[in-house]
This record gives sequence, structure tokens and C-alpha cells, in this order.
Amino acid sequence: MEQLISCEYNMDNACVELCYAGGSKIAIDTIGIENQFAENRFQRSELDWLIYNKPLEYAQLVLSTGLKEYLSAGCEHSQIEN
Repeated sequence: MEQLISCEYNMDNACVELCYAGGSKIAIDTIGIENQFAENRFQRSELDWLIYNKPLEYAQLVLSTGLKEYLSAGCEHSQIEN
């Protein structure tokens, strides 16, 4: 896979955007992800925290299909703190 250049949350379109060295981009629709995976306000709050504070980790969870497991495990962002 190409080298990741940047990963940030774009408030204008509510997407986490990943840009790669070869010019390819991925935009993750955060509202769609919340609607699909978050079952309560606590999970939505956790996803919001990740989006604003750790967009790369959020993107990794979404792209690796690990988001459902993360949310079902109690979803404390302290679990992914370095």
C-alpha cells in the first residue's frame, strides 16, 4: 500500500480524509459510520472523540473492520492511547 501522507477530519463534509503519496485519497463518511455502528449516545460520543482527537486511529478501526469490536468492548479511548 502507498505511504500515508495525511489523515485529518474535514468539518466541511464530515469525513475523515486520508491522503496517500501516489495521489489516492479515501474519505470516510463519519455520519454514516455512526448511524451504522453506534447503538447509543455513549458509543456516538466515543466515535466523536476519536474523530476529533485521533482521526488516524479512527480510520484504522473503520478500515480494518475492528470498529464493531471496539465499540462492543466498552469503547474507552484510553485503550488506544500511547
